[in-house]
Amino acid sequence: MNWTLLVTKSARKALAELPDKDQRLIEKALDSMPTDPFGGDIKRLQAPSWRRRVGNYRIFYALFPDEKRIVVTAIARRTSTTY
Repeated sequence: MNWTLLVTKSARKALAELPDKDQRLIEKALDSMPTDPFGGDIKRLQAPSWRRRVGNYRIFYALFPDEKRIVVTAIARRTSTTY
C-alpha cells in the first residue's frame, strides 16, 4: 500500500535552490518514499520525525502511520550545525 507524500513549501524552496545533480538525486529519493518510507539510509530522530541521508543532503520528514502519510519538512545540506 502506498503512502501519501506531502512536501512543505519551505522544503520545495530548498530543493529548488540546490544544484541540478543534487536535485535529481533527492527527487529520486522522494519518488521512492511513497512505496517504502523506511528504505534507504534513514534514522529516527524524535517521534514522529525521521531523516534520510542522500549524499551530502538530508531529507527531514514526519511519518503518520495511521494516515499512511509522509510530510517532508526540510531538505538541508549536512554540516556541523544541521542537527
